[in-house]
Amino acid sequence: MSRENSRLTPEWQSWLVENLALGVSHDEAVRALTGSGVAEDVAREEVASVLAHPYYQAALRVGRRYGWLESVMDTYSSLHRQAGGHQTLERREGLSPEEFFTRYYFGHRPVVLRGFMEDWPALRRWTLAYLAERAGDVEVEVMTGRNANPDHSPEYEKHRSTMRFRDYLRMIETGGETNDYYMVPRNENWAREGFGALREDVRAPRGIIDADSGPDMMTLLLGPAGTVTPLHHDNMNVLLAQVMGRKHVKLIPSFQRHLMYPRFGTFSEVDAERPDPARHPLYAEANVVEAVLEPGDLVFIPVGWWHWVRALDVSASVTFHHFRVPKGNTFLPTPR
Repeated sequence: MSRENSRLTPEWQSWLVENLALGVSHDEAVRALTGSGVAEDVAREEVASVLAHPYYQAALRVGRRYGWLESVMDTYSSLHRQAGGHQTLERREGLSPEEFFTRYYFGHRPVVLRGFMEDWPALRRWTLAYLAERAGDVEVEVMTGRNANPDHSPEYEKHRSTMRFRDYLRMIETGGETNDYYMVPRNENWAREGFGALREDVRAPRGIIDADSGPDMMTLLLGPAGTVTPLHHDNMNVLLAQVMGRKHVKLIPSFQRHLMYPRFGTFSEVDAERPDPARHPLYAEANVVEAVLEPGDLVFIPVGWWHWVRALDVSASVTFHHFRVPKGNTFLPTPR
């Protein structure tokens, strides 16, 4: 089989090789082709041609390896459900750093923490007016024009805008509920010299985050009610501290990647707020846990765990990713 002598379109050629390698039966493949308008004799010839091609034999070996890895992930999912991890996102108050690392960080489990932000001046001070007073003249980078592009998050380079922090805060104050502009982590705003006064209002969660973490190891997320971070995963462990407003978060285990319809590397095709069972039927098998974060809450998002976030109010969050572990944070390698 080759593109030159095949009577299928390139898209159907690719579909046929991939699905046969993943275990679709010969008759099922023929039915799919004939259902799309291909004559039955042509469909059977194309299937036979694929089966005889050495490239298909290589694809078949890859497919078997993928199937084995997927079965391992399904085993993890079964154990996760048996342990009750699929029922709720745990909340803990007064947790010791030792238990946090043993049960959650090394256990690869998310958790909402309370009691680690009681010494944060930011919890008492931060309002839009206060932020403008302390750092209003700083030039910041904001992602704008998001509503016009459903792929604004993976295509963030198209949406970078620069403005004074004071002007952005005014947009938040007067713009109402919107997802059109958001200060996301992909910038260096928090490390800017003019944000020093705001950084003094934040404390590294004791015993969990390295107290010597520099501003380049933190990020500030700030935006109006209605901002949405679509379903994705990060390649590192993240601790998100909710300072102002509330956020609704949903999390799904890293080992359920094969249910997430990945695209753009770390993003999902699924709209976690309104999933479409016709387009993404496997997502219905995912174990989704969720919570509403209040000011003073921290949520630990383990490396590779999928998450979706929606701001319910004008919201400010600070994230950390430099944990107090001997060998530093654990990273998920980017697939080659």
